[in-house]
Amino acid sequence: MYEARKAVHNKRIDGSFRRFKWLVMIVTLTIYYGTPWIRWDRGPFAPDQAVLLDLANRRFYMFNIEIWPHEFYFVAGMLIMAGIGLFLVTSAVGRAWCGYACPQTVWTDLFQHVDRFVDGDRNARHRLDAAPWAWGKVMRRGFKWTIYLFIGFWTGGAWIMYFADAPTLTVDFWTGQAAAVAYITVAILTLTTVVLGGFMREQVCVYMCPWPRIQTAMMDEKSLMVTYKDWRGEKRGSLKKAQQKPDEYGDCIDCMQCVQVCPTGIDIREGPQIGCITCALCIDACDQVMKDVGRPRGLIDYATLEDCEREAAGETPRPVLRTLLRPRTLIYFGIWGAIGLAMLFALGVRSHTDLSVAADRNPPFILMSDGSVRNSYTLKLRNMENRPREMEIALASLPGGVMWTDGIDRSNAAPTQRVEVPADQVRTIRAYVMVPQGAAAQDFSFRLTSLDEQGETDEVETRFQTPENP
Repeated sequence: MYEARKAVHNKRIDGSFRRFKWLVMIVTLTIYYGTPWIRWDRGPFAPDQAVLLDLANRRFYMFNIEIWPHEFYFVAGMLIMAGIGLFLVTSAVGRAWCGYACPQTVWTDLFQHVDRFVDGDRNARHRLDAAPWAWGKVMRRGFKWTIYLFIGFWTGGAWIMYFADAPTLTVDFWTGQAAAVAYITVAILTLTTVVLGGFMREQVCVYMCPWPRIQTAMMDEKSLMVTYKDWRGEKRGSLKKAQQKPDEYGDCIDCMQCVQVCPTGIDIREGPQIGCITCALCIDACDQVMKDVGRPRGLIDYATLEDCEREAAGETPRPVLRTLLRPRTLIYFGIWGAIGLAMLFALGVRSHTDLSVAADRNPPFILMSDGSVRNSYTLKLRNMENRPREMEIALASLPGGVMWTDGIDRSNAAPTQRVEVPADQVRTIRAYVMVPQGAAAQDFSFRLTSLDEQGETDEVETRFQTPENP
């Protein structure tokens, strides 16, 4: 039913886009593997790992930013910014994300460099594929696949470091003391990295990933993309034929270099297609050939469909900056920037003190022997600072009301009480509120105030129940 896959062995090439891919690969892999080892001083009561997803304590640390579970909207905002950022990039320069920074592209590129290191360049790899399974081929394959496994294992190992203190987890992992989920996660990610990056490669981009289909809907005739200028290149012919009949043949000498360097194995001369990840290696290859044969560069180039039509008609294409700064990309950038500024503002003004209140429902009240009425509440006092803080709990709008807690004797009942909340913790307190005989059911508030230089306050309204409830 389906055509058998033909292995893609792309040829080594040098050029500005290839060097840019090298830069992006080095930067992204360095960030991924190195970030868990960066230390960040948050004081004695908080972890010192710069980026940490602390699931046990339900915290997300990113340098100076600490996100609590009730602040998940920050995470949602970052995800929305990432999505709009992809829309912005796609609208401006097509599938540049796929070509340079997508994890599948980065790891596939890494594995392809391993192939060249072990098996040689394109022709040598084709010969090795066709060779019988002799001892030499077995040794090469074994050595190469061992490197694959090492990269996959290192990838999975780096991933789990984001969820616990990296040095501690490393020692626990190698001494067999880490949790079972750590070993399972590393095993799964090792397998998926090797399979997807080492063997499936371009099949993930062409068949498995939905993003190429989505991006196609976001691109239009004004989007920059890697384009073969057929009006200039056709009719194709060898250099010898073109020299004999210069009026009959175009600039394309049909050398196939653009196909041989492509990591997905497509022929860009067939027009826009889903297999093109816009890595622009074909531009490097074609420019090099055009230089060698004495023809102008740009037979394959970044261009919009509008500019291609304009250039084919003999007109001058628009400057790249004008192509990028168009209403659609500016709108995307405006939305992206507005969300970012809103999140920064929310981070700047957020309170580090929070209170939640839950009243007991069974029983809703207790009638004391002297006729007074008592209600019980569960208070959760959140201290989002990385130091212990003394806080005051006060009753507001409850005449004659007093309270005490499990840690404060009833003889010390008062309208206000002071408690200490540990650093970066939520302290749960059982509070008992009592009003004199004859008081009516009414709404009132608990007010929490931090007794430090910040003086932050949070107030939560609740209800006091009595036998005379309406």
